[in-house]
Amino acid sequence: MSLTSMQPTATVQLFPDLSEELLTLLRQLAPEDWGQPTACPGWSVKDLVAHLLGGNIGRLSFGRDHLLRKASARAPSNNAELIDWINEQNATWVQAAERISPPVLIDFLAVTDRQVAEFFTTLDMDAPAPISVGWAGETQSTNWFDVGREYTEKWFHQQQIREAVGAPGLMERRWLLPVIELCLRALPYTYREVAAADSTAIRVRITGAAGGVWSLVRENQDWQLYAGEATPAAADVQLSDDTAWRLFTKGLDRAELLSRMQIDGDAALGATVADLVAIMA
Repeated sequence: MSLTSMQPTATVQLFPDLSEELLTLLRQLAPEDWGQPTACPGWSVKDLVAHLLGGNIGRLSFGRDHLLRKASARAPSNNAELIDWINEQNATWVQAAERISPPVLIDFLAVTDRQVAEFFTTLDMDAPAPISVGWAGETQSTNWFDVGREYTEKWFHQQQIREAVGAPGLMERRWLLPVIELCLRALPYTYREVAAADSTAIRVRITGAAGGVWSLVRENQDWQLYAGEATPAAADVQLSDDTAWRLFTKGLDRAELLSRMQIDGDAALGATVADLVAIMA
């Protein structure tokens, strides 16, 4: 085997430029573009921009400024309730933001994007994060992963906005490879209920500008993710970088995903890759 341990994915340095890419696009939009539907059900471009603003405000208020959260009378007790709670909070904010005009949204987003990027530079990336990355099955995450999760969300939503208005996507390796590296960390959690003999390996090959090879290996009755190519592998799964980001966001149904994936070897074992989700949904 030619494998290396997964190393932290650095994203802090990407936030300012990622923000500028979005702000430049938003300033060019025609009034009718703001009402275009996006891949987020029920949300227009304007709604999605408002959601991004809400995320910034939450990061700054609770993360940087340590605002105390009000005690909830209905604290989530399981993952399904947590997702319902997140969706409710998001919907409430987007509904309130209906009163904010696009120019004001752009100004607010510019100010808060800059402050979020500055805040992230002050964090110890190896220290425990206040929020765990639930879609990777973690109950305690480090700051680099939590910040990386924030990067993936900002990239995903910008990509969805770009598709809604017919603008080119940010598919260059610089932007998309970190998304892929971070989201593939959900693979061990995705396979948590899949039994296999120790040393069983599944290769995941992603093609395109942001491509690479990663391997999921069964070790001590658990699954571990590595960078590199495991040889031999019980299943070899190949998909494009464009299909990969849609997989991570539930942007395609399972049948469509499987039709876009090439699986050699154990088809049933490899097909579980199509169940990977890297958002709380």
